[in-house]
Amino acid sequence: MTSTVVRALGALAHGLVHPDPSASPARPCACPAPDVLADRADGTVVRCGPAVAKAHAPGTDAPGLAARLALAAAPRLAGVLLPPLSVRPTTRHGRLITLWPYGAPVDPDDPDAAPWEEAAVLLARLHRVRAPRGLAPMRGPVKAARAVARMRAARPGDSATAPVDAAWRRLPDWARAEEPAPPHRAVALCHGDLHLGQLVRHPAPDGRWLLIDIDDLGRGDPTWDLARPAAWYAAGLLPPEVWLRFLDTYRAEGGPAVPPDGDPWPELDTAARALTVQTAALALAKSAEQRRDPDEVERTMIDCCARIAALPPELAPGRPS
Repeated sequence: MTSTVVRALGALAHGLVHPDPSASPARPCACPAPDVLADRADGTVVRCGPAVAKAHAPGTDAPGLAARLALAAAPRLAGVLLPPLSVRPTTRHGRLITLWPYGAPVDPDDPDAAPWEEAAVLLARLHRVRAPRGLAPMRGPVKAARAVARMRAARPGDSATAPVDAAWRRLPDWARAEEPAPPHRAVALCHGDLHLGQLVRHPAPDGRWLLIDIDDLGRGDPTWDLARPAAWYAAGLLPPEVWLRFLDTYRAEGGPAVPPDGDPWPELDTAARALTVQTAALALAKSAEQRRDPDEVERTMIDCCARIAALPPELAPGRPS
């Protein structure tokens, strides 16, 4: 991201804090310098005090983004999604920009306080909303295919990619498609990229946790929003007691991705395997791009792909009913 766009984001966020700077020309501004919260290929986020401006990825579809913004602001999703400060994207330097209130993120240094139960409640409430007619598919599933493509481009001919490629090929064809769900299941409103970094605590009105990042929001099969914690649990990265609290809370809130009781894995297995492949593929791609070896967590997910690839055919995942 160029410094020009970062400065433009900072000015937009600052303008939300001081909409009329000429009202008090003699009083110096006490705002801190704009703070770059994220700067990635898929978006840059800049904060100024209580306001945040986000530049979305190049090529973002403007009507689609506007539709997702309207959903985030809709009363029926109050208390689930962080509402934007404006439902109309603006444009700076060829990038679509959205404006948001700032919310405090999950503390990465305090894993015991991670809001897994709160995330489960928010997901269940989101999934109980029927996706509006015409809303685009959520982008969660296609991310796995893009991750595999990125891995292959970063490591052409590298044998290290073999277990991930093999696990990818073991997924059913429908799970490798852009919209991998039968029509009767692809009706829920889904987040598309659920992880703890997508929760913030907003001070108004009551300091509750809310979901952020609408870039992948859309209609789809809700099992894909549970795929990351399910994959982490299966890999041993999420303690069983934490997984069970998350799952039990989701069920208690009426989440439709899994039955209210019994074994959840017939519904979750395929999505969890796909997310495992996605995570391992990104690990191999990023480690190659950064000229380093995969770290311990990344290696765990790569090893999981090897185990998935070694499973007998009768244990292959199937099509959701």
